[in-house]
Amino acid sequence: MQPSQPYPDRAAATAAFAEHVNRGKVVAFDALGLDIVMGERDGAWFADAYDGTRYWNCHCNGGVFNLGHRNPTVVRAVRDALDALDVGNHHFVSGYRARLAERLAATTGGRLSGVVFGVSGGEAIDLAIKVARGHTGRQTVISAVGGYHGHTGLALAAGEPSYREPFGPNPPGFVQVPYNDLGALAAVVDDDTACVLLEAIPATLGFPIPEPGYLAGVQALCHERGALLAMDEVQTGLGRTGTVWYHEQEGIEPDLVITGKGLSGGVYPITATLMTAEVHAFFDEHPFVHISTFGGAELGCVAADAVLDVVTDPAFLHRVEALGARFEGGFEGAPFSVRRRGLVLGLVLPDPGGALVATAALIRAGVFAIFANHDTSVLQFLPPMILTDDEADEIISVVRSALG
Repeated sequence: MQPSQPYPDRAAATAAFAEHVNRGKVVAFDALGLDIVMGERDGAWFADAYDGTRYWNCHCNGGVFNLGHRNPTVVRAVRDALDALDVGNHHFVSGYRARLAERLAATTGGRLSGVVFGVSGGEAIDLAIKVARGHTGRQTVISAVGGYHGHTGLALAAGEPSYREPFGPNPPGFVQVPYNDLGALAAVVDDDTACVLLEAIPATLGFPIPEPGYLAGVQALCHERGALLAMDEVQTGLGRTGTVWYHEQEGIEPDLVITGKGLSGGVYPITATLMTAEVHAFFDEHPFVHISTFGGAELGCVAADAVLDVVTDPAFLHRVEALGARFEGGFEGAPFSVRRRGLVLGLVLPDPGGALVATAALIRAGVFAIFANHDTSVLQFLPPMILTDDEADEIISVVRSALG
């Protein structure tokens, strides 16, 4: 049963949101024709709270709803845990935290054996930057132009300037170079570089696929010059590309991997920063230098355990790749091209800004997907990984019709 809405109608809910939460968002949403108040939700769809219109969720909040809304496996696990657990206490040893960390380490074959938990992707990125600096004794962090790593302090500093400039000057020690440009990176990695931080496939840049050998070249450059390689797999990890981690497909071994969003199962926020034993040893000497009150909350660990039960299953990963191929084949001949790895799809429109128009057209047709902020010719398309073939075919049909 769905809970009743706190406001009697859409106008009242929107007015209260504008007054007390974010007026600018309401204005921007109105310009896009995005007049939705989220109500009932289940599996691959959600409905408007006031008129009941259903939308296929093909953005999934950047992968939060990889397993759909209110995934029954995750919901059941958390519901059962509520009989005995709460968030726990970060001061104490936690078996739930230990078990999840052990399982995450196992997804890397034990190579990234250290795990530190957080609540948001930005917090997990902040921790990766801090520990890279602490471990290497260096300061410079190099990231990609147009990348996005979160809105917290160090994560914000490593991201696109438009997100941080309203808050004043950037702290020192951050350098950006174009993605897929190994020469530009080689020109700036030096003996003060703590880490190179990259999204495996940059989302707000429109999911450009790494050119053959690019990520391997980045890793070789880091090893040669004593820097760490940190891969942001917040959106590409946990099965989204058809392997548990995208970097597996590139044959590389990063020193740090950041995960989040989908780890929550869309039910309880939890993120993690995975690292090698050598990097993790920093906390042997500084065990209390980083804490997160709600990071690794025991209820979140239960949710994440349930997620791992699903996304580490080889049959599930095979299904993700098959679904991705089904979408790519279904879009053949459409008036856009497709960038794809697994179920990470960038729909590339022929005109600059075309994805802005496409976003509005798809919403009107009942499919929710969002343009890439830093390349508005590209639509970020992340359908749930639990779709049936019939559901996938219906979405393909709606997209082709709406964008034709």
